[in-house]
Amino acid sequence: MTNNDPSPDTLLAQGGHFIDSETRAIVAPIHPSTTFGRDERYETRGFVYARTANPTGRYVEALLARLEGAEDALLFGSGMAGIATFFETLRRDERVVAPRIMYHGSADWLRRLAERRGIDVAFFDASTPGSLEEVLGAGDTTVVWIEPSVNPTWDVIDVRATARAAHAAGAILGVDATVTPPVTLRALELGADIVFHSATKYLAGHSDLTAGVLATRERDARWQDIHSARTGMGGVLGAFETWLLLRGMRTLHLRYARQAANALAIARHFERHSRLAAVLYPGLESHPGHAVAKRQMRGGFGAMLSLLVDGDAALARRIATRTKLFVPASSLGGVESLIEHRATVEGPHSATPANLLRLSVGIESADDLIADLEQALA
Repeated sequence: MTNNDPSPDTLLAQGGHFIDSETRAIVAPIHPSTTFGRDERYETRGFVYARTANPTGRYVEALLARLEGAEDALLFGSGMAGIATFFETLRRDERVVAPRIMYHGSADWLRRLAERRGIDVAFFDASTPGSLEEVLGAGDTTVVWIEPSVNPTWDVIDVRATARAAHAAGAILGVDATVTPPVTLRALELGADIVFHSATKYLAGHSDLTAGVLATRERDARWQDIHSARTGMGGVLGAFETWLLLRGMRTLHLRYARQAANALAIARHFERHSRLAAVLYPGLESHPGHAVAKRQMRGGFGAMLSLLVDGDAALARRIATRTKLFVPASSLGGVESLIEHRATVEGPHSATPANLLRLSVGIESADDLIADLEQALA
């Protein structure tokens, strides 16, 4: 954001303050055209073909860049399309360092790159102090990839400290901020070089589209490579989905505040529950990462938490099917609450505890959600 920009809440509510110059419409239009004509001098007006850029997309990308304080942003057809395109810029024998427990789609893609492309991938334990520095010291690193709140154990990673460590090692820092959107954490301000969002989740917020976002601190050679790779692979987001994303973003600050408040209420209620081994949520003062989360997040501690049931995987799965309001389904960030047994979903490479249930908390009544979990546990 520039010094003249209003707060993220105001930017979002006004959709970037779009006003059409001809009609004075206050909602950005959808441009479904796949191709764009040239003028009498055979020149374009910045758009040639939709696989490269679309007017609706460029408007939303500019808004996302302002929200993140970025030089530029790019939209993708899904979160994984954005992640895959970013890592496509790595060359053979370059090295990536990432948390041992993280979003399983990212981890699986890194393993694929290691097996098929010869990319060196090393994992560190986000719950162990000094683990990152130890792994960084074991070889030359190109990219450090982190999640400020690690999915699904919700260990907290200090973005500013990690940026210092990555840069000292000659690496860039990429941050998956999917569960910490710019209304609560702005990773570029904390030293990150690239920020990623699965916009399917909190940015869109209504479980009705898939999208991804990459935003960059500067338009360097790697960013140009990412842009070229998106064009070449056809990973651009469609115009209608882009418009839906913009519509969802306009209430992000309101939704996220309610979801975070609900999550905190649930975490506090179940923190010492007799049928649970633990509640994993950085908003609890008992959480080891609480102080760091409080320092780098604003407006709440997020709307994701996990429950470690006092039992095995079979019991955890059974509880997940007994809820009446929490829907047993994948994904997160929508206005409805979801519950998921992550180890089952993540598959054979999962490092997630077998007794973990991940909750994506929506905007329903917190009392109703607590009562639903109570009856499922009983």
